[in-house]
Amino acid sequence: MTYDIAIVGAGIAGASLAAAVGDGARVLLLEAESHPGYHATGRSAAFWSETYGGPGVQPLTSASERALREAGVLDPLGELHIGRADDAAAADAFLAAFAGSGVRLDRVDPAAMVPGLLPGWTIGIHEPSCAYIDVGALHARYLATARSAGATLVVDAAMRSAVRRGGSWRIETAAGPFAADVLVNAAGAWADEVAVRAGVAPIGIRPFRRTVVQLRSDPAPPARLPLVADIAGSFYFKPEAGGRLWLSPSDETPSDPCDAAAEELDVAIAIDRFEGAVDWRVDAVERRWAGLRSFAPDRLPVYGVAPDMPGFFWFAGQGGFGIQTSPAAAMIGAALVQGGTPADEVSGIDVARYAPARFASMPR
Repeated sequence: MTYDIAIVGAGIAGASLAAAVGDGARVLLLEAESHPGYHATGRSAAFWSETYGGPGVQPLTSASERALREAGVLDPLGELHIGRADDAAAADAFLAAFAGSGVRLDRVDPAAMVPGLLPGWTIGIHEPSCAYIDVGALHARYLATARSAGATLVVDAAMRSAVRRGGSWRIETAAGPFAADVLVNAAGAWADEVAVRAGVAPIGIRPFRRTVVQLRSDPAPPARLPLVADIAGSFYFKPEAGGRLWLSPSDETPSDPCDAAAEELDVAIAIDRFEGAVDWRVDAVERRWAGLRSFAPDRLPVYGVAPDMPGFFWFAGQGGFGIQTSPAAAMIGAALVQGGTPADEVSGIDVARYAPARFASMPR
């Protein structure tokens, strides 16, 4: 059997695209692991923040809100961006970057929103729209939607090679050979590697390790505490169920594609930065983990046909914003890969800025 579309990677990117394509094509989802979402998707401390990823990503995030709310995977959280006096220029630039975007940002007294905030943290910008994302429920919903539309999921199917002949791809995997007219690269940290195995020029998508720890603190974080993020980008923390706290040092350590694990130094750095922001005592580190976030050179996602290979479709480079932008990204991807008209929610987005052709003139 020859599928219309074979998608390499069944994490949030591949699963959302398969769901958006629906019954409009015969879709094959190839997952290298024994279950989908093992790496980036399954390790995300995801939230929906319209400012996360910058102005180039914000249209995708904002366009995703309706679908995420209809799916029932968002819960109110709010985000508080905090800074010291020497962050004033960064705060002004942050506000200017989103002026006119429709994203609500309010200057506030951060001490009024974070009990125990240490002196010196005088800058506060509140983003009330920020929300939790139930990542597991969202990913499961995408997979279920794709299956109900007829998509075939094959696990333990790492792609070894792909060759295009006569307008069709012959794909060799650990689970055997497959054939498809279009090959979609939704392989996350392995995106460049998959491209090379298909004879396509890599873009320069690089994975970076991000660390998260779960803490028990004294006092416990208030249930109504927002996501608190350093405007300089050195940490963020948010409340979790059971009076726990999730904390990250916002690290981006270059990494090979791998099964990432938290390192002791990054955990120690996270705690040190946390203790430099609030007067809470850390009683215990209960969990620690790391995941990979993969970025293209310009830190924007990549959607579209490879300029050097017909039938090879990039759907990668979603960094840490792949979950919050997944509905809009999937709508765009489904329209591009099938040659259709984009859904109304994304019709006003300049899709050309995400096209892989923008890297064609870059040195390899």
